[in-house]
Amino acid sequence: MIIVLIAILLLTIVLPLLVKKVEENLEVFLLVMGIIAAVSSNALNFEELGRIFSNLNLYLITAVVFVLGTAFMLLEKKIDYVAGTMLEKMPLKLAVSLVILLLGLLSSVITAIIASMLLAEIVSMLPINRRQAIRVNIVACFAIGLGAVLTPVGEPLSTIVISNLGEHFMYLFDMLAPYVIPAIVLLSVLGAFAVHDWHSDSSVSIEQVDPDKQTFKGVIARTVKIFAFIVGLELLGAGFKPVIDQFVVVMSNFALYILNLLSAILDNATLAAAEISPSMNALQIQTILMSLLISGGMLVTGNIPNIITAGRLKIRFKDWAKFALPVGAALFIVYFVLSFVLHI
Repeated sequence: MIIVLIAILLLTIVLPLLVKKVEENLEVFLLVMGIIAAVSSNALNFEELGRIFSNLNLYLITAVVFVLGTAFMLLEKKIDYVAGTMLEKMPLKLAVSLVILLLGLLSSVITAIIASMLLAEIVSMLPINRRQAIRVNIVACFAIGLGAVLTPVGEPLSTIVISNLGEHFMYLFDMLAPYVIPAIVLLSVLGAFAVHDWHSDSSVSIEQVDPDKQTFKGVIARTVKIFAFIVGLELLGAGFKPVIDQFVVVMSNFALYILNLLSAILDNATLAAAEISPSMNALQIQTILMSLLISGGMLVTGNIPNIITAGRLKIRFKDWAKFALPVGAALFIVYFVLSFVLHI
């Protein structure tokens, strides 16, 4: 059974990278792989389904995505106006820094999905060239990805972790806020530097791409996909439990931290579903989550904000990697020093 589960995990990692149709329908794919993993480990039973579908956070994040998605669709023109006015009246560096800071801090309330949609709209308005816009977007996605974990409604990763551990609403905030909030502030400062040379860099200017306008059909589709995505992740977590108990739980914190560089390739919520277990101690959980969150920003496939904004702004995989890999590596090293060298 272990060999079968490892094969399923490898397919879950590799297929979205190799098959475009799988990448475009990631939510359905993960739901199918979750069912296969749960069946393979004999975890697909009424008790497990009851646990999954009795989780209030599943319905809460789905409802938040629907309500805020609908509000965003209806208020899109007003949001564009307010954002445009702010950009006109503020120094560019300050405006960019504030956008990154606010979206990062608010993403755990408005969800990473809505924060990413707002980001794409704002980035498309910035009076900067394409290269600088990509940099701002990437830095902001790191901030959103980090900030969204602080509550179960922020993103599927946090929903899954709270569900798997059976913990209270503010559990992740209490554990990760001392690391996440300073990182968001640091990223907001970095974002300001990302636009410092836009006047002198016209040689690399590429025409900006306007994000597609939102529709109610799109809101419904996004809501259904998020529901399926979370259920799929829950099933993956249940299915991979034998692998976690036999291999992951016994690993050192250092090994867990390095292992989760995989999150740069595979959506970090998927890895969280496969790794997080109530049998782990708090330090192991913290190590796994920080590694997943940081690595998740490095490539387009790493987390939901990356996938949404790269799709809407037509950012290519290699263009993302050129800037995001060094930023992610720096954050990865900083947290490594804090945790494993200074023990803070």
